[in-house]
Amino acid sequence: MAEGNGNGTLNGAVIAVAGAAGPAGRATLLRLAEAGAIVVGADADPARLAEAVDAARYAHGGATVVGDTVDLLDLDATREWAHRVEKDFGRVDGVVHLVGGWRGSATFAETDLADWDLLEKLLIRTVQHTSLAFQEALQRSDRGRFLLISAAGASKPTAGNAAYAASKAAAEAWTLALADAFRKAGGDAGPQQAAAILVVKALVNDAMRAERPNAKFAGFTDVKELAEAIAGVWDRPAKELNGTRLWLTEKP
Repeated sequence: MAEGNGNGTLNGAVIAVAGAAGPAGRATLLRLAEAGAIVVGADADPARLAEAVDAARYAHGGATVVGDTVDLLDLDATREWAHRVEKDFGRVDGVVHLVGGWRGSATFAETDLADWDLLEKLLIRTVQHTSLAFQEALQRSDRGRFLLISAAGASKPTAGNAAYAASKAAAEAWTLALADAFRKAGGDAGPQQAAAILVVKALVNDAMRAERPNAKFAGFTDVKELAEAIAGVWDRPAKELNGTRLWLTEKP
């Protein structure tokens, strides 16, 4: 893993984090800043984003952590964000997609297709926009990485999670298509950049544990563990990483 003193593989890397204001985003901003990266977080909630950015800056004095309020459902706005990051910092070495959301039902028959309408936007459309916006910039970096955070349910859907699992599966397929684009761009030498998927059962954080002190959260991944796994991705060669699923929980 990259070292906290900023001398590891992430030192000076420019990494964009989509969905940076939530618990996973906060943990990721903190870990990447600790590793010496230049971190640019984006979220649709300016107040929560500012809090997350300030927390990472405060925890790691001297770290470059900035926030942009971006509507990732707007392709043009997402492209403008990507252009701005590369222009301001000279390159883009990574994109971490943390935009999340969940809707479910008690049974398959009770599935509300309004849930699909929401999840298609949050879990698929934002992946499409960020990947399309950043692909070329990532390909200009010799350590470009695109990371999707997905859920084990995409590989084994349950009756009440049809919309969620289908959305996650579509996002995974889209990310693997980006991986194939990186593979083709690399030619005989192999991919120089990588798109990969980190798979969790679900995420847990300290606030959730405080609210439910008796809950076991079996199989859940702590957001700090996720952030550590994200930071470690840059230690792996693109050829080894590209197009893979990295399981942070047991395979279903």
